[in-house]
Amino acid sequence: MTSEAQGEHEARDMENTTMRIGELAARAGVSVRALRYYEEQGLLASERSPAGQRYYAEDAVDRVRLIQLLYSAGLNSKAVSNIMPCMDSGMASADMLELLAAERDRIDERLHELAETRDRLTTVIELSRATRRRPPRSAGTARPGGPSAPAAHAR
Repeated sequence: MTSEAQGEHEARDMENTTMRIGELAARAGVSVRALRYYEEQGLLASERSPAGQRYYAEDAVDRVRLIQLLYSAGLNSKAVSNIMPCMDSGMASADMLELLAAERDRIDERLHELAETRDRLTTVIELSRATRRRPPRSAGTARPGGPSAPAAHAR
């Protein structure tokens, strides 16, 4: 088999067992630009076809979703880069354990803050709904500042 024919064969095999960047982006719910950035940061690896096109393994979808979760939890690129090898292997050094525990504690605090915010919103929603369900007051019922309230400055 010529080297050109072998390259075409490898490209076909790659296409059958992996996905191109656009498919990965769609399946993981991120932009192509984000995937390129993850590669630049060493968070994601691709294989290249002879024509230079990127191809990703099936497990790249889960990896990208994990990266997104870490970012959405407030970790920066450097922290994600440091943590990913531990996520891959399930093992961490003593220093890394401290970093992981600190990030976990920060996330726990953020969860507490978010729960408080959610509870306050729930209270406002419930009060607003209860107020909307009350029957309207009759015209003769005095309300502060309402039409039947005495005029404070009438003379």
